[in-house]
Amino acid sequence: MGLTVELKTPVTGTYTQPIGLFINNEWVEGADKKKFETINPATEEVITSVCEATEKDVDAAVKAAREAFEGSWRQVTPHDRGLMLLKLADLVEKNLELLAAVESLDNGKSITLAKGDIGGVIKCLRYYGGWADKIEGKTIDIAPDMFHYTRPEPIGVCGQIIPWNFPLLMLAWKIGPALATGNTIVMKTAEQTPLSALVFAQYVKEAGFPPGVFNLISGFGKVAGAAISSHMDIDKVAFTGSTVVGRAIMKAAAASNLKKVTLELGGKSPNIVFSDADIEQAISWVNFGIYYNHGQCCCAGTRIFVHESIYDKFLEAFKKRSQQNKVGDPFHAETFQGPQVSQLQYDRIMGYIESGKKEGATVEVGGGRHGDKGYFIQPTIFSNVRPDMKIMQEEIFGPVCAIAKFKDEEDAIKLAHDTTYGLAAAVHTKDLNTAIRVSNRLKAGTVWVNCYNMLDPQLPFGGFKESGIGRELGEAALANYTQNKSVAIRLGGALF
Repeated sequence: MGLTVELKTPVTGTYTQPIGLFINNEWVEGADKKKFETINPATEEVITSVCEATEKDVDAAVKAAREAFEGSWRQVTPHDRGLMLLKLADLVEKNLELLAAVESLDNGKSITLAKGDIGGVIKCLRYYGGWADKIEGKTIDIAPDMFHYTRPEPIGVCGQIIPWNFPLLMLAWKIGPALATGNTIVMKTAEQTPLSALVFAQYVKEAGFPPGVFNLISGFGKVAGAAISSHMDIDKVAFTGSTVVGRAIMKAAAASNLKKVTLELGGKSPNIVFSDADIEQAISWVNFGIYYNHGQCCCAGTRIFVHESIYDKFLEAFKKRSQQNKVGDPFHAETFQGPQVSQLQYDRIMGYIESGKKEGATVEVGGGRHGDKGYFIQPTIFSNVRPDMKIMQEEIFGPVCAIAKFKDEEDAIKLAHDTTYGLAAAVHTKDLNTAIRVSNRLKAGTVWVNCYNMLDPQLPFGGFKESGIGRELGEAALANYTQNKSVAIRLGGALF
């Protein structure tokens, strides 16, 4: 069976798409020789079928990763690990147009935003390429006849399960710190969006990484994802996705070999606009905060709290701004919002919209399908909401937000904290004291002031409460992929 197919995008024309499993630097079929389809969310048509991984394929990938970790990869110097990551970043940069086009085809995000994502991939790989030879222990002076030092060592074989909303960006966030610190990887992509990572995988080999260091499988969470979470020879699992699945992964990790776990999970982020905010600027950022990536963003600012003195003015201006977002073909340069990723996700979002209506919220704009083909949903704003409504408590993961008034700072913080999540938040004000005071009080892993969704590889990202465990990005992510060893050397004679 051929393990590539010829596909076409409006940006690249025809290109060669790998469809196999990438294990030990080779393309292979799945053990059961099964395939599954991937759908173009803009047209609802099948793009192609890719090889499906089962438990047997996870075993094969783990075996390759273990052999690499105990063998060839262990012999590679930190400096050379860094050079490989930098070479990989160069290859991604060289193929930016192709990777962005495949991302748009498979995920439905606008080509403009997809190119921005690939830029983020490049930046992330280069950032961690720079870290590879700077991961250091320290000496600890305890006694004159002893020599003590610490060593941060790689954990081993890491299972990584990434989501469909930012396929390549989440791939980079995961592999950057893992490879920089000397681990090996078995990665499973989301079954909705396998294509761009398969294109990316061929550059891993070209960048010089030894066989088995990076293994990529396509498959379903309940089969391949579950096998990774419970595998007895995987030392650590990292997952980005829903809180429900995160809980299941923690249980599987605990019930197997008590593997280490990092989780980046859901959110229901508050976006707070104070009375002294620059309304025009705030509306621009609030709009970006919710409708960026079609609302399919774990840190989306879905709950918008506006001071009662400017609420009416803000709402009218926000309604106008949201209706200016270009919804449509992902490959049109002016498109801001493409389709939702799948029929399942479309139906789920529309279910939340119906729930909001039934519970008495007012649809200010949107609330329906956009067009008659593809999984497109109109940018939607709800008002007259109560904190106990489903649309205020549960993560919708679509272009749907709710807006409410607050009276004063205490009221805003109380409303912001009325959630089980704590991934992100934002504050809009011209008062520096207010900005710092409220930012410090908010229970969120990231707080933006007078902006939103401004992420960078240098800045740690992760959640409070039920939004996850551990941090991605920045120096903090290195700790997720290292374990500390203390060494005590006796210099003197016998004590006993």
